[in-house]
Amino acid sequence: MSRRYHYTESGLDNIYLLDGFTIHKTPYGEGVAIQNTAGLHKAIGKYLVARPIPLNGAEVRFLRTEMELTQRDLAGIIGATEQTLRLWEKNRGKFIPGTADRLLRALYSEFVGGDVHIRKMLERLADLDRQENGPTCFKKNNSNWKPLHVPQLEQMQA
Repeated sequence: MSRRYHYTESGLDNIYLLDGFTIHKTPYGEGVAIQNTAGLHKAIGKYLVARPIPLNGAEVRFLRTEMELTQRDLAGIIGATEQTLRLWEKNRGKFIPGTADRLLRALYSEFVGGDVHIRKMLERLADLDRQENGPTCFKKNNSNWKPLHVPQLEQMQA
């Protein structure tokens, strides 16, 4: 029977590898080399979002970091505060609320699905809380109305 490896480097307590790794001796103790970590992390993420049980804080952190989002950005996307998201991630054994759980699963699924537009959408959604809601002007262009872009508004005010 081959040796299994408890993959704690993932930040998750329940991930074990049966193969795809080698353990070797270093001057500082045992070292581990894992083959195709990007593929492994993608497989772990897909597994997490497919399970029919709620995500816990450690799993939220794993998915967030795989999407390369900050706590602030993910919090903005799912409609939570950065402090709330930080608390969810810190409480590793606690489950996050259902709406946030489902939205995070959908975002991650789209992210790994290869949709190149999802990254732009995530960035745009993360910027929503950073935008000020000022006046918006529309101008009639032939038979259509169009919003004026910020530089055009500034030119009109000058």
